[in-house]
Amino acid sequence: QVQLVESGGGLVQPGGSLNLSCAGSRSIAGIYAMGWYRQAPGKQRELVAAETGGSTTNYGDSAKGRFTISRDNAKNTVYLQMNNLKPEDTAVYVCNAKIALRTYWGQGTQVTVSS
Repeated sequence: QVQLVESGGGLVQPGGSLNLSCAGSRSIAGIYAMGWYRQAPGKQRELVAAETGGSTTNYGDSAKGRFTISRDNAKNTVYLQMNNLKPEDTAVYVCNAKIALRTYWGQGTQVTVSS
């Protein structure tokens, strides 16, 4: 079991950057898969980025080339570096962790891209 707390969201202008953090309540070193999803109003939740086995990454089409997922096991934290943000990136960004057959979710952090 793990509790996840996201931070780092906010209001940013188009073309700007944000670095989201997802802090685990205990060591994440043994968690094989962690990722970021997002959900915009009226839309389904979609994959942004996922990392498995500490090295393999997978990105949603909208994130490729602009976002980077990374993990710092020493800090029990997963990051999502987002560059060249666009208004369509506006959403609640949620972190998850897959442990055995269960998936744990954080509460999310709001990202708003607007001029």
